Amino acid sequence: MIAVVMPVESDRLAEAALVCLGITWVLFGAIFLAGRKGAAANTARRDITSGVGFLLQMVAYTIVFAIARPRFSPIVPMPKTAEALLTALTVATGFASIWFCYAAVHTLGKQWALVARVIEGHELIKQGPYGVVRNPIYLGMFGLLLDAGVTWSRWQAVILASVIFLIGTQIRIRTEEKILRGAFGAKFDEYARSVPAFFPRIFAKSAV
Repeated sequence: MIAVVMPVESDRLAEAALVCLGITWVLFGAIFLAGRKGAAANTARRDITSGVGFLLQMVAYTIVFAIARPRFSPIVPMPKTAEALLTALTVATGFASIWFCYAAVHTLGKQWALVARVIEGHELIKQGPYGVVRNPIYLGMFGLLLDAGVTWSRWQAVILASVIFLIGTQIRIRTEEKILRGAFGAKFDEYARSVPAFFPRIFAKSAV
């Protein structure tokens, strides 16, 4: 007789989290492709330094996916109830991050770009998610990093990847906002004083 082993509840939770992780990354890729397709071709000013920051962000993603923990195990030992709550929070973070990225790309429209640039007729966007933080796409990307790390990776890798990602993000923010200050002057300074760069006010008063 062949015994049938039913998956334990924690396995089902882990499987659901992995499925949701895959869905969020497919959606993220679709958002990226749609934004690239709709981006304006003309560029008035560009700074490739932000590419260094982008590279560091990609290194961070590589770390969390490359350093995997044993399948269906929690990121740290914890009771099943805590594991279920963490899984729910992780899934919610992933989909909230996707929504934030989509809303930001949609709000930018043709002004979206992979590296820092100002296009002809560039406008300073302050509405939608840009009224919450000045760099909502990076905040969404950070949420996706945490989602992937908690679902897939080891806690040491999550910490290392987070540090690298935030360094890369800092480089991108400084580079891109230098261009925006050059284009909009006091108007951008006023915006920067009222809206934080990366973490919303409810989490931190100071910008990254």
